[in-house]
Amino acid sequence: MPQAVVPAETARELKERIDVERRGAPFVVYRDETAKQIIVSLTQDSGRVAIGRSETADLTLDFDEEVSRVHAELERVGGEWALVDDGLSRNGSFVNGERVVGRRRLRDGDALRLGGTVILFRAPLEGESETVPAKDRLEATDITQTQRRVLVSLCRPFGSEREFAAPASNREIAEEVFLSVDAVKANLRALFERFEIGGLPQNKKRVRLAELALRSGVISSRELEM
Repeated sequence: MPQAVVPAETARELKERIDVERRGAPFVVYRDETAKQIIVSLTQDSGRVAIGRSETADLTLDFDEEVSRVHAELERVGGEWALVDDGLSRNGSFVNGERVVGRRRLRDGDALRLGGTVILFRAPLEGESETVPAKDRLEATDITQTQRRVLVSLCRPFGSEREFAAPASNREIAEEVFLSVDAVKANLRALFERFEIGGLPQNKKRVRLAELALRSGVISSRELEM
């Protein structure tokens, strides 16, 4: 499974995304010059969102010298969003690696690149993205029932109202699913490999696993409610 665009790197970032997703409105995610996660909601009142280095832009990327002062726009057309680049940008705008000429309708999970900045477009209510490769769409049957129970327990803190939620510890998972800690570790190792994140640093694996489990739909937010 390829790494997702602009992945959540900490438990707090993942919690922020889940909270925004629950509101249902489309949003975009990117990182600023300090690598801080920035989330911008696209409400019905937004209409058009100007993107560029200009201070007057609705979405300002003033840290990216490859972005033009007036680079592109996000435009709401009916109930959907599109990226619009009418040739004002110096270096062009891209969606999933393809240059945009005029208008390009966006789908959940699309990767926008403006200059050197990558922006993830999310439309939570749209459902499964047409742009996400089939191999990224795991099914519940792709993992064992025990692995599924471990995953639900790992992700459960993100279903709470706690501001600083973090993935459940091995001990917490073991107590919930009635397994030994060693058995929990073994199942997590198998899940790391199944989601192809075994090569990540140890301190990022659990958050990444939780993100992928929720994003792929293998685990739903409803399952996190006790």
